[in-house]
Order: sequence, then structure tokens, then C-alpha cells
Amino acid sequence: MRTVFFSSSKQSSPSHSRASSPLRSAAASPLTHHHTFTASMMEENLEIAEAIITKWDVEASTYSKVASLFAEDRREAKEFLRSVKELQNAMHFFLSENSSSEKLIGAQNLMQIAMKRLEKEFYQILSTNRNDLDPESVSSRSSRASARSSTSDFEDDASEDELQVAGNSISEVESVSEIAMSDLKAIANCMISSGYGKECVKIYKIIRKSIVDESLYYLGVERLSHAQIQKMDWDVLQLKIKNWLNAAKIAVKTLFHSERILCDHIFSVSEKIKESCFAEISKENGITLFAFPELVAKCKNSPEKMFRILDLYESIADLWAEIESIFSFESTSAVRSQAVASLVKLGEAVRIMLSDFETAIQKDSSKSPVPGGGVHPLTRYVMNYVVFLADYSGILSDIVADWPLSVQSPLPESYFSSPGSDDSPTSPISIRLAWLILVLLCKLDGKAQLYKDVSLSYLFLANNLNYVVSKVGTSNLKLLLGDDWLMKHGTKVRQYAANYERMGWSKVMSSLPENLAANISPEAAKECFKKFNSTFEEAYRKQTSWIITDPKLRDEIKISVAKKLVPLYQEFYEKYGMLFRRDVGVESKNKEENPKIVINMGVEKKRREDESNVDMSRTISQTGI
Repeated sequence: MRTVFFSSSKQSSPSHSRASSPLRSAAASPLTHHHTFTASMMEENLEIAEAIITKWDVEASTYSKVASLFAEDRREAKEFLRSVKELQNAMHFFLSENSSSEKLIGAQNLMQIAMKRLEKEFYQILSTNRNDLDPESVSSRSSRASARSSTSDFEDDASEDELQVAGNSISEVESVSEIAMSDLKAIANCMISSGYGKECVKIYKIIRKSIVDESLYYLGVERLSHAQIQKMDWDVLQLKIKNWLNAAKIAVKTLFHSERILCDHIFSVSEKIKESCFAEISKENGITLFAFPELVAKCKNSPEKMFRILDLYESIADLWAEIESIFSFESTSAVRSQAVASLVKLGEAVRIMLSDFETAIQKDSSKSPVPGGGVHPLTRYVMNYVVFLADYSGILSDIVADWPLSVQSPLPESYFSSPGSDDSPTSPISIRLAWLILVLLCKLDGKAQLYKDVSLSYLFLANNLNYVVSKVGTSNLKLLLGDDWLMKHGTKVRQYAANYERMGWSKVMSSLPENLAANISPEAAKECFKKFNSTFEEAYRKQTSWIITDPKLRDEIKISVAKKLVPLYQEFYEKYGMLFRRDVGVESKNKEENPKIVINMGVEKKRREDESNVDMSRTISQTGI
């Protein structure tokens, strides 16, 4: 000490030396005492740590090998962790004093014993609490922890009462989950701060990855190749898609979400370790999960497969916020990239299928006219397809947003928008769906020409356009195309119906004199009655198999024809019917000579079982003619 605090000299006088000794002693004493006190404290801490650590030495006895420190006595577990911390402080002190001292070597050996015990405890807690650390328990624990402090039971400021009643306010299963997470966090913090983080992390990765692997296996998530999917029948692939839709939601919202929570909680002391653990556990499985939709999108797809592709797209889009949050680490960016790649490929597949669907409508080559002018199968198929597309309008809007419709004559906005609307410009999906319907209507115009009877061709157009309007008005298409679209095409239906009436019933109406005010001879009147009966019978025979599928449209046409025909015939009959009888001289007993009876004849001749397939003679008769 002398050489530290003073530089003595041989030439110093004895008197000077004696005078300075008391000062040296006074100055040196407090430092020496302080040094001695600290050393004593470290040695005492070392003895305390040795007592509890050697008690739980995994190699010391059979009991210590099979018993669990954290399950046996939680207070002693807390003392064990505190002793490790004190042991670490003592090691730093002894190292600063003498890097080769026996006490330092002893402390190091003691630390290794403590770490082996904590390593064993960490493994046991992870293994024995597999069921209690399931995704649901971890997620629910996280939601409760967000409302209060997540301090470990083993933090220094935790009271004895808190240790004793840990988790008493929640259910038994949930308390086990909370205690297990708290214990794991305390052990991880202790091992990492002691320089044994690698051993802790290795155990965690192995156990938790096996759990995630097993969970995805039971969810039905498979690692499939493009060749395997290409060879699958559509029915088989469709089942796998349905299974994936369910598995993806559970995997993202529950499985990966809980694993992220668990990693963040247990390894909160180190961002690097936290990221490393989660990436090791989830990266490969996340890529496998989100690779499946891309492989499906790369298969040859037909329009019939459209809606499963849209389901896959919608699932990833709905989960995207969670995917970004859960896989936010740079080391897990490959999972995000895979999800984006699947979205891109699925979007491309949808655009191709929309183009193929339009082409299929245009190339429909059926040449047989629909019996009775009913609704064409193409109309039913296309409209049902478009109605389903409208149900996916949200995601379809994203898919077609940058895919403008390429046609020679762009559709006017009035084709699908309501006049005076304050809405934003028509959306791309509205234009796309309106175009598909227009392609169908143009195709139907061509198919109407297959009918030899012009009036039947108009009835065909009325039936089919009315079906289209009905489908639009009772689905989400109404919101996309607008009320003005419905009004314009509804007017077109009435025009087709009017043309049918004019062409189908013109001969019957023209069989009666144009000017009923002018008098005609009984012979001419009788000839008009005969002509009327003849033309009506001809119309009846021709139209007996014609169809009006919609009851409302059927009633409208029935009333319209009746309003035109009944007053005209009734006036003629009232004026000339009695004259005809006087000329005969007796009341005719032959009902077939009575024109009004003739009009009503055959009403019950053919009553169809299907009320939607109504012959036109029955339609007219029901008006009361």
C-alpha cells in the first residue's frame, strides 16, 4: 500500500518519515477496510449460493435428478435465481481481484452446476406444459397481460403474497399457462444474463418447432409440389383448398400469433434472441403454408374454378394485417414475400379466367332454339356466374383495378350508373360485370334469329332479358350497376313484350273491322266472326307451347293483350251478334257458332303441371274474355 499512495525516498529524514506514518495509516485504513468488507460479502454470497445450488445439483442425488425445483417450492426457486445473480456478482469481483484465484474457479464450477439445473428446469417446463402453452391459452393470457403488468413472479419487487397466490384470480388452466410462461421468462433472463443463452435457446427452438410442425400437420397443411397439384382431380384439389382456407385462418390467427406472443414474452430481454427463436420456429412453416395458393394459381384453371381461386385470394387478403404484424422481423420477410407472391399469382389467374369466361360466351355455338322461347341455358349460367362474381366485388375491385377493359366502343357511364348520382366514378369491377352482361345480351340477339316466328323471337328476348333484370335486381349487382341500368333494361323488356303482342296477335285483331261504327251486312259480319274464330284458333294452336317463365311478366302480358282484344271483340259482338241470330231465326244451340264461346274454348284443353310454362290461349282466357 505504501508504494501505491506514497513515493518514499532514502534521503528522507527520520523525522519526516515518522511524521508521515500516521497520515499513511489514517489514509490507508478506510480503503483496506472497505476492500475487506466487500470481499467478505462476496465470500458470504458465494457460500449461500453454494448451499442452495449444490442442493439442486442434477448430478448430486437421485432426488435432484427427478424433482423439479420450480414445481416443488416456488420460494426456493426464487432464492435459487437470486443466488445465481449474487454468484455472478461475486465472479465479477473475484475476476477483478485475481483472474486465477481458487475462489473464481470455484464460482465458475458452481455457475455451471446452476446452469445445468436451470437448463433442465427450462426443458421440463416446456415439455410438461405443452398442453397448457397451447395457442388459445397463450393468446388469452396475452390479452389479460395487456391490461396489467406482465412482471415475472421471480422479479425482485414481487411480494411474497404475489408468489403465493399467483394466478388465483383466473381459471386453473389459465393460471398454469401464466405460471409456466412466467417461469420460462425468469429462467431465460437468468441464463442469458449469465452467458448461457445458447443452451436455453436451443432447447426452446427444438421443442416449440416440433409443436408447430405437429399442429400444422393436424390442420392438414402439406408440403406439395407443382407436379403433385397438377395431377390432382379437381374434386380432390377442391377439398384441399377448402381445408387450406380453414387451416390458414387458424394457423395465422392462433398458432403463429401465439408463438410470436410466447417468444416476445419469454425472450423479452433480447430482441435478437426473440427474433432468432421465432424465425427458426415459424419461417419454414409459414412459407409452406402460403406456397399452396401460388401452386394452385399456376395450375390450368377454367372459369368454373374461379370462385375457389377468389376464396384463396380473399383469405390471404383478409389475413394480411396479421401476417405483416406476426412476421414483421426481417428474418421472416420471406413469409410475407410468399404471401404476396400468392396474391399476385391468384390475381393473374382471376384475370385470365375472366377473359376466358367472356370468350366462352362469345363462342357459344348452340344452334337449337329453346322450346317455347323460354330462358336459354346460357342466360342462366352466365347470370348465376356473374351474380356470384358480384359477391366478391371487393377483392375483384383490387384485382381488376389496373386492368382496363379493352373494347372498341367504351361503355357509356349511363349504361350502369344512376343519373344524377353523387357517387365516385364507376368502379372497374362495375364496368367489367356490365360488359359481361352486354356480351351475353348481344349473343342472345343472335340466338333470337333462330326462331322462324318473329313473335316467338320477341317472346324469347323478353323472357331472357327479364331473367337478366331479375337477377340484377335481387343481388349485389344492383349496387354495382345502379338503378338506371335496371330502369333502362326493364323498359327494354316491355318493348320486347309489346313487339310479341303486336306480332303474335295482329291477325286476330285485324280480323275484326277497323271501323266498328260503320254498318256491315249480316253476311260480312258472319264472315268476320268466322275469320276471328279461325285466326284465334290458329294463334292458340301455335302458342300453346310458348312459355312465359316469370309470373309477373305473364300477368302483365295477359292484361295487356286482354285490354286490346276484349273491348274490340265485345263491341263487335254486341252490335252484330243479335243480328246474326235474327237472321238465323232461332237461338243457336251449337256453341261453336257463338264467337265468345269460341274464344273461351280450349281453356282447359291443356293445363300444364308447371305453372311457369303457360300457353298463351290459357293466358288470354284467364282475363275473362
